Amino acid sequence: MKGKKPSDMSIEELLKMQKTIQTTITILILVAIILFILIVLLLLKKGFLILILFPFVLAFIMINHSNSLKEIEQEITSRELE
Repeated sequence: MKGKKPSDMSIEELLKMQKTIQTTITILILVAIILFILIVLLLLKKGFLILILFPFVLAFIMINHSNSLKEIEQEITSRELE
């Protein structure tokens, strides 16, 4: 998303990017949940692990993607109003 601003993209590109980001966010949420469960199980068995940071890193990525998704959705709605 760093290559082009939403205002420079066509409506087709915006819709494609919106779908891609929504899919990416969904996959990241599932992976973060699975990782969190596995890490908790490992935590109970072996104690503290540095792996506990991975779900938080994924959460940061999800926040960035959701901000990009919000920008794209705003651009789509502004173009539909015109």
